[in-house]
Amino acid sequence: MSHPQSRPRGPARHFGVGVIGFLTLVDLFAAQAILPTLATAYRVSPSAMGAAVNASTLGMAAAGLGLALFGGRLPRRGGIWCCLALLAIPTSLLALAPDLATFTVLRIVQGVFMASAFSLTMAYLSEEAGDDTASALAAYVTGGVASNLFGRLASAWAVSTFGLSANFHLFAGLNIAGALLVFLTLKRTAPPALKAGGPSALARVSAHLRNTCLNASFGIGFCVLFAFIGAFTYVNFVLAGPPLALSPMALGLVYFVFLPSLITTPMAGRVAQRYGPRQTFWLSLGLAGVGLPLLLASAVAAVVAGLVLVGVGTFFAQATATGFVGRAAKTDRATASGLYLASYYLGGLAGATVVGQIFDRFGWPAAVGAVGVSLALAAGLAALLRPATAGAPMRAAPSRA
Repeated sequence: MSHPQSRPRGPARHFGVGVIGFLTLVDLFAAQAILPTLATAYRVSPSAMGAAVNASTLGMAAAGLGLALFGGRLPRRGGIWCCLALLAIPTSLLALAPDLATFTVLRIVQGVFMASAFSLTMAYLSEEAGDDTASALAAYVTGGVASNLFGRLASAWAVSTFGLSANFHLFAGLNIAGALLVFLTLKRTAPPALKAGGPSALARVSAHLRNTCLNASFGIGFCVLFAFIGAFTYVNFVLAGPPLALSPMALGLVYFVFLPSLITTPMAGRVAQRYGPRQTFWLSLGLAGVGLPLLLASAVAAVVAGLVLVGVGTFFAQATATGFVGRAAKTDRATASGLYLASYYLGGLAGATVVGQIFDRFGWPAAVGAVGVSLALAAGLAALLRPATAGAPMRAAPSRA
């Protein structure tokens, strides 16, 4: 049952939910702004460092799958703040990582805690926000978008000013701040109700995997993060190398490209409600595709313009997919969301690995081509959405986690 006093309502509460989203995911992409510095410090290739930094997506995928199977048993509020507090441990240990293997393992552990906190917060909002669920989830996703910008800026500033070790200690402090914010602002809720004699976890997963629309949305999520990480990871080496040769701080400032996404991402739900997810996916993916040729330019302004388009398009598609999964799942939306997150973050890991290898062996134009192929595949999967489902109004359904 929802508790009326715990429902996030109004701009102030939406802002608080957004800040929680920001502090939950701030570690995820912040290190991308300092990739060239990290590659130099560990004396490894761009693809090796890119794969290590994005290894967090492997932990997030594993956590998403685990929560899909067993998430219904976990307390929401307590689980969220505990995960964020524990996240500070691997974050601070990154300052002491002696080699790339240790760095990679710590990033995986970070991903487990980030995804767990993220999924539990999504379940909490779905169960407790009532009629305000759509707005609360939009605020939470927007906070995650903000973490892409301000997390990278903070990382670039910290490394330029205090060095690599201080950077990770700063982010560990942000993890603790997130745990405290959840503990102090989210209301206690009743433990999740478990139905005796219900279907097993594997049976619930199997039922979702027989849903064509859900499978298509899982594939879209995979392709979207593949494209996003493939583009935004390795463009750092292009911007830091000749002829552009940006400094670490200037490289961080480039990530103001995410500012437009903070404005456009909250509109995804309304656009999908009016035109349907299928058309919304095509619009957002097409917008990202238009930005790809600009990434090949030799002028910073053109590359920045391309990154703006790729960022707006992929974030819009991700927000559309997040809302669509909850609507396409006929029952047990928590399991469906966990499966989506697992697929989404596996796509990110694949993007870091595959695009990195292409970048090392064939160069930036070939890497951009691989990103384009991923966007095209996502658009093809969107065509599999049934018109009746794609065009149905997007209403927040009560959670059955």
